[in-house]
Amino acid sequence: MNEHTLRQNIIDTCLSMNASGLNQGTSGNVSARYKDGMLITPSSMPYADMRPKDIIYMQMDGTAHGDHNPSSEWRFHRDILRARPEVNAVVHTHAVYATMLALVEKSIPAVHYMVAVAGGKTIRCCPYATFGTQALSDFVLIALKDRLACLMAHHGMVACGVSLDKALWLATEVETLAHQYWGALQIGAPTVLSDAEMDRVIEKMKSYNYGKGD
Repeated sequence: MNEHTLRQNIIDTCLSMNASGLNQGTSGNVSARYKDGMLITPSSMPYADMRPKDIIYMQMDGTAHGDHNPSSEWRFHRDILRARPEVNAVVHTHAVYATMLALVEKSIPAVHYMVAVAGGKTIRCCPYATFGTQALSDFVLIALKDRLACLMAHHGMVACGVSLDKALWLATEVETLAHQYWGALQIGAPTVLSDAEMDRVIEKMKSYNYGKGD
């Protein structure tokens, strides 16, 4: 994929996030691996106003190239892409139900087998740290160990993938699971699937290629 197309795909991903209700306003941000660095959304610019030239190229040392400031959350985008060579795209949103769980610092347990699409038996919620800080990035990386998605306490969610499409797909799945879990909690304490069952699910999902490739 050439640079201009990738820049446009980042914008299209942002527009899709808001159109689907997965995000609101300019609260989310999106990045994609490019050459030896990444392309990332600019800070505080309405998605509808973005043009490919507005997307920022950042080197892995944090040097930014562009006409705007990069997203304030560039650190965890950069750190995820640097630490996880299998990941090529990162989506961060303030999706309503995922954020509601994050407000009470609640991870999503294996109440539904689809929790496994994020890579494990839970979708963890990382501790709170001020947005845009290295402390937050460090917490996110820990929560993403052996995972492709996590919640961020008092903040939102992060989802990763081999492509922008896969990262957005996973973010949508996480929000659906958060909604289902929140709804179940209104009725009572939902039963959590056993570790043995989740091991079977995770193994079975490998043959379906969930969240891997296109």
